[in-house]
Amino acid sequence: MDGIALLKNPVQEYAWGSRTFIQKLLRESTPKGKPLAELWMGTHPHGPSQVLWEGKWILLSHLIQESPKRILGEGIARRFCNQLPFLFKVLAAAKPLSIQCHPNLKQATVGFQKEESCGIGSSAPERNYRDQNHKPEIFCALRPSWVLKGFRNLVEIRSLIKKLGLSSPMDGISPALGKGLGKSLRAFFAALIELDHQGQRELISEAVRSIKKASDREPAFAWVIKLNRVFPDEVMVLSPLLLNLIHLKPGEAVMINPGTLHAYLGGAGVELMANSDNVIRAGLTPKTKDVAELLRIVNFHQEDAKILGAEKRDGAEWSYPSEAEEFALSLISTTKHTPHVSTRTHSSEIMICVAGRGRITDLRRGKTLSLSRGVSLLVPASVGQYRIEGRATIYKAAVPME
Repeated sequence: MDGIALLKNPVQEYAWGSRTFIQKLLRESTPKGKPLAELWMGTHPHGPSQVLWEGKWILLSHLIQESPKRILGEGIARRFCNQLPFLFKVLAAAKPLSIQCHPNLKQATVGFQKEESCGIGSSAPERNYRDQNHKPEIFCALRPSWVLKGFRNLVEIRSLIKKLGLSSPMDGISPALGKGLGKSLRAFFAALIELDHQGQRELISEAVRSIKKASDREPAFAWVIKLNRVFPDEVMVLSPLLLNLIHLKPGEAVMINPGTLHAYLGGAGVELMANSDNVIRAGLTPKTKDVAELLRIVNFHQEDAKILGAEKRDGAEWSYPSEAEEFALSLISTTKHTPHVSTRTHSSEIMICVAGRGRITDLRRGKTLSLSRGVSLLVPASVGQYRIEGRATIYKAAVPME
């Protein structure tokens, strides 16, 4: 396969999705009351993209199988066994997603093989491991977004709990916040999440009453109230007291590594990850929660709440820092006087235009395609150098070159 090609991508209809964001991005209408949550761009078997090639729509995975070196590049094809190693998404959350984490490579391999040997169906609700891959991910906001990511330090957790004056079931849990960061935090979290239903109800009720009486405008307290409205009597509504609460402006990003407990509370953005669908949930969901497996894989050390900004690469491209081997995210923002000209050598790339209009030209073949909001493209490694002109905002997923 040669040349830049249009993509057609599946949309996932989850209950927490937005009824407007992806619809406006794609300039499509959907039946009333149908939320659209995620647009998937890639080859994952639960939602593979199609490529328009020679007048026909063909699965991207099939094209890669036919010409892995031309599409991925020889080095990338060899490194990732002729597979596209990332999954690129647009995510739009009108309601909070579940509190969750993802396994590392070893955990994913062991977990997948164990569930396979137990005969758990690949689509069974109790299935945790749907593949053998890890899932580092980066999320970049397209509109203001709220994210929970990693545990706060113990001083902050103690301070927030003390401000609320929580007692009752918390009396038996708080002593766990003693010496030794990792062990005490794990013991505290385990005791909290394993509270019986009555204990959870009492603790949540007390927290909500204390917050309503308090004059403190702490954002974590406001989110406890919001989450409790959506998930009443669910102890993980207290997660903003335990996890870093991050507010992202458009263009800002966070990196989430395997083992990091996290949740997207609201907003919209692009999400880029290793090609995996492995999720272990802690709460804020009617779906299956595997507490024992969660406690086994979660990282209970303090996490960095750092917000990532894009770093300028050239006149029209900015990249987001990441140590992931499978993916690299960048922003291309062209103007009338500032086009983007790619390097001559690059890996397979997937792009989506989120605003404006422009055109992309394969400089070797002279072929040009139009770009506008919602249009996504595949740029195979064999294309070589290309040029983007016009006024357009584009997010690009690629594989880092060796």
